[in-house]
Amino acid sequence: MQLIQETLDLSAYLAADEAIDHHHPLVRETAAKLADGVDDSYAYARAAFTFVRDTIPHSQDSGDLRVTWRASDVLEQRTGVCYAKAHALAALLRAEDIPTALCYQKLGVVHGLVAVRFNGAWHRQDPRGNKPGVDAQFSLDGERLAFLPDPASNELDYPVLYAAPHPVVLDALTAARDRPHLWQTLPTAL
Repeated sequence: MQLIQETLDLSAYLAADEAIDHHHPLVRETAAKLADGVDDSYAYARAAFTFVRDTIPHSQDSGDLRVTWRASDVLEQRTGVCYAKAHALAALLRAEDIPTALCYQKLGVVHGLVAVRFNGAWHRQDPRGNKPGVDAQFSLDGERLAFLPDPASNELDYPVLYAAPHPVVLDALTAARDRPHLWQTLPTAL
């Protein structure tokens, strides 16, 4: 699949915003800890991905009713749905000057991912969290995502790489009182 940048300005994929708040002290502190002892940006990106995937449970898997959406809140509360975990990973990567985009799949509902830019190309990653039947891995050599869309079920990969969370996604997250409410209002398309 051909990935399409929303903007040609790569600096947009390093920017902080309300959701990807990589200037927040907790994000900076976490990024510094992850960067300690790694040799290069690729090793850091892998460490950040593994940290978000493995130490921040997907709230559906853990039964956590809280809804987080801001990267610093995801790191502080240690919970989030796919979108929130993508925001946390994007913030950690951008904190270390690794261009990171937000991207999405339609899998019945919209599913959130990130794409990192290395060696002049974008590589999608899914920090959702593994469980039986889900084995997402950090990879620059072929995608290892949590889910593959089923075209027969009208599922698809959205090709656009966004610099900020898609408004439909951010609106659903910020309006949700709790995860059951979010589940009733998840976007089904972008």
